Amino acid sequence: MTDSTSSAPDKSISAVETPVSTLSTRQRWYQLALVVLAAGTIYPLLYLRQYYQPTMVAYFGINDLQLGQLYSTLGTVFVLCYLPSGWLADRVAPRILICFSLFTTGLLGFFYASQPAFHWLLVIFGCWGLSTGLTFWSAVIKRVGSIAQSNERGRFFGILDGGRGMVEASLATVAVALFGWYAAQDLELKGFRHVILMYATLCVTLSVILAFIRDPASAQNQDRVAARNSNLWLDLKTLASKPNLWLLASVVFCGYQLFWSTYNFSAYLRTSEYGVPAALAAFITAGKMWMRPIGGIGGGWLADKFSRAGVLCGVLVCGALGVSGLILLPNGIPHIALIAFVLLVGMFAYAVRGLYWALLDRCDIPPHCTGLAIGLVSVIGYSPDIYLPLLSGYLTQHFPGATGYRLFFSYIVVITLCGAFGAWRLHVRFNRK
Repeated sequence: MTDSTSSAPDKSISAVETPVSTLSTRQRWYQLALVVLAAGTIYPLLYLRQYYQPTMVAYFGINDLQLGQLYSTLGTVFVLCYLPSGWLADRVAPRILICFSLFTTGLLGFFYASQPAFHWLLVIFGCWGLSTGLTFWSAVIKRVGSIAQSNERGRFFGILDGGRGMVEASLATVAVALFGWYAAQDLELKGFRHVILMYATLCVTLSVILAFIRDPASAQNQDRVAARNSNLWLDLKTLASKPNLWLLASVVFCGYQLFWSTYNFSAYLRTSEYGVPAALAAFITAGKMWMRPIGGIGGGWLADKFSRAGVLCGVLVCGALGVSGLILLPNGIPHIALIAFVLLVGMFAYAVRGLYWALLDRCDIPPHCTGLAIGLVSVIGYSPDIYLPLLSGYLTQHFPGATGYRLFFSYIVVITLCGAFGAWRLHVRFNRK
């Protein structure tokens, strides 16, 4: 059995084949759109720092060190929640978890807008880690898997990431315009408060809409019953015996680092070797965000047309080549060439994010512990969040200018090629079935 649209997956390895048949095509696309809206709306509230950091520090009366403590708290809770998030998604309907996450995140956002003291900010960020990690992440992945047919999983997961990026970029544009209107009147802090309230209101409103979307009767109900009656340690032992799942975890681990490296592009371009002005660097960063729907949706379409693992392997190789190009670009090169490389690498990085979860149904996962598998892969795959900031900071601190960034990007090239090898191995193993 090959990994392509022409093959019919074995029912024993597809955790989502049966429930899909209870939904019409229109219902499936409608539910996908709602999940994309949820994923694109819930996270920007947590990461307003990337657009408004100076204003955010002034609004709450904190310093940069305290700001770092807030996001360290958030990241720590995320890592701790990935595995139990999958366990929970196997036992509770994903729609209920998604509604709860949106509603809770929105309510915390209203409290956030009231300028609480720093110790309350720590509580808010810790609770956000629970509401977007424990009850949201695995539920979203499982929800999309449950409504995608076997021949469209690539495009559904591609649309999840690409569409989420489009929602985030669109909302960011509205938020920046709202903030700019207040800033023009020397009311930056008031503008920032209204930005928070905008995102919080959207989260609560969307949670109410999703609450009225009923789940069709499906085999997933039996899967949840089986999950509740199962033994956690036996399930973990079963997952540990699946070599394809470990390969997928390694691919996510490597591919996620390609995506993470894009956070450094703006600072790299502003080094003295390239001398890109701050305004142009910000413009390039914003342009990179719009590569997310192109990379995610385009990569998903190609994956369904040809081979999910094969296309993922090719995209990882292209991403490694793109980062290599950034490393080797000579000083004084025209800015248009820098822009082209950044946008291309961004497109490949987003395509990777939209593809790797589409391989989960080929990893022989028992239906009742699909969520647990998502959590297990997430713990491994997203663990670079812990050490990549330290590695990047160390290299740029000890090797000033573009040299530190080039060393960091060299590591990214190597690890991305390792991910491409893992995707190729998955492609070979899938074709043997």
